[in-house]
This record gives sequence, structure tokens and C-alpha cells, in this order.
Amino acid sequence: MASLRDQLGGLVYSTEQGKTCPSCRESIDDCCCEDTSEQARIANLDGIVRIRRETSGRKGKGVTTISGIPLPNAELKTLAKTLKKRCGTGGAVKDGIIEIQGDHRETLQQALTSLGYQVKLAGG
Repeated sequence: MASLRDQLGGLVYSTEQGKTCPSCRESIDDCCCEDTSEQARIANLDGIVRIRRETSGRKGKGVTTISGIPLPNAELKTLAKTLKKRCGTGGAVKDGIIEIQGDHRETLQQALTSLGYQVKLAGG
């Protein structure tokens, strides 16, 4: 990990380029850090979609999380929208994981299987 001095010592704004990316030091328009991190995330997946119910860190409220879907972020958000509509609840997409409020594991498993994904129910 880089020291604090190295993290804070980079160029943040230039009158020639405008804002710059802190990781690659390119202008925001020329930066490709997001694309490469998205491709790396998709490459590390094993092709199995995992559905689990979680309550940790949510004050006892149950949330169904769906991970392992090999889609880019924009398509992941549209899939999350259709799944939330199917369950009739809210939710979010965080770090490539879809969170649906409530326990909807069976409904989501049927929906994702009909879309052609290999689905596993993980956890208890």
C-alpha cells in the first residue's frame, strides 16, 4: 500500500487537462481505470450465480443478495430493476452485488433460472 504522502502527492487538477484520475494520472476523459476494474471483476467470476440471505450490518433487517452475475455495471442495474419489480420491493446494486430487500430467494431463483443463469442458494 502506498504511503499517505504518495497518495496525496499526485496532481489533482491541471489547467491544460482539467481533473485527473488519482490512480492512472490521466485526464478524466482519457481514464480507463473503471473499464479495466470492471473487466477484472467479470473475469474472476466462476459462472455460478449465488443467492443468499443476509442480516449482518443491517440492524436485523433481512436482505437477499445476488452475486456472481457476469454483466457490466449498466446491465446489472437494469437486471436489478426487473428483479426488484418482480419481487415488489426496493434494493440496490453495490460493488457488483444486487441487494433486494426482504427474503425472496425462491422467487429470484426462478427468475434467474428462466433467464439462463446457473443458480445456487448459498447460506442458510
